[in-house]
Amino acid sequence: MESVVVAHGLWMPGWETAVLRRRLAHAGFAPCLFRFPSVGETLGANSERLARFAAKVPGEFVHFVGYSLGGVVTLTMLEAQPPARPGRVVCLGSPLNGSCAGRRLAALPGGARVLGRSMYELNEQGGVRPWTARRDLGIIAGNVALGLGRLLDALRGPSDGTVAVEETMLEGAAAHLVLPVSHTSMLFSPTVAAQTVHFLRHGRFRR
Repeated sequence: MESVVVAHGLWMPGWETAVLRRRLAHAGFAPCLFRFPSVGETLGANSERLARFAAKVPGEFVHFVGYSLGGVVTLTMLEAQPPARPGRVVCLGSPLNGSCAGRRLAALPGGARVLGRSMYELNEQGGVRPWTARRDLGIIAGNVALGLGRLLDALRGPSDGTVAVEETMLEGAAAHLVLPVSHTSMLFSPTVAAQTVHFLRHGRFRR
């Protein structure tokens, strides 16, 4: 059995990943949804939660798919407490270099509280560290600019409307792919799901 731990994004309950999880299941994986307090807890606390969750997931292989903030939490955990079982990881629209839209929101009255502790910590530390874990990392970004970042007038250059393509890039990743999707629509895109499956199986995207 090959399990896939799916981590949701900021302000989300996890049900929005249902279509993606169904497609992973149809491809032969066993998806498991990891829910976490995306606003009230720090990155460190959420990564520890994920480590405990992953330790209980069945299967000889344990892969990870992190959407948006979920990708940040996943990489933070894999760097600090890598599971003994092998697997690959895919980040979808994750602001790995920090979030300009998040910084703009935090500067507004009450914005830091709305943004939450994990995202605030991510921006304070300038993003996640270059990838050195012994696990293939693939990153998918979108370039259809529909989302919160446009409302805040926070993004420059190609983006998915919430996260800039530049913010998704990380040194040490095995592959980076840009697709014509927005931050939200990537969760429902059959192409994103197919590319995620391909990377989990082969350690590369289909070009």
